[in-house]
Amino acid sequence: MSDLPLWVTIPGTLLLLLSGTITLIGSAGLLRFRRFYSRMHAVTLGNTMGVCCVVLTSVLVASTLAERPVLHELLIIMFLVMVSPVTAILLMQAALRRDARRPVSED
Repeated sequence: MSDLPLWVTIPGTLLLLLSGTITLIGSAGLLRFRRFYSRMHAVTLGNTMGVCCVVLTSVLVASTLAERPVLHELLIIMFLVMVSPVTAILLMQAALRRDARRPVSED
């Protein structure tokens, strides 16, 4: 097993720490926010940005170990950036329709 150079280890470590922090903050939105719509926003952003940092770290490390550019992992980021907002929109539309069908209770 080969050791990674310091110029790869430091940015890789920082990206992974940033990823964990962003994902943790996004997940804390599930506990902090009361409404479904706010919760969806926090989790979607945290998920997308966290995974992007992990994939960038993977590209950096894989490119160093292979001694050539390894860019096919960027397809994961492209797929996630396209799918995550669409999924959030579909879930929010379903919640809007659910809320529209609920009878309004008078307190």
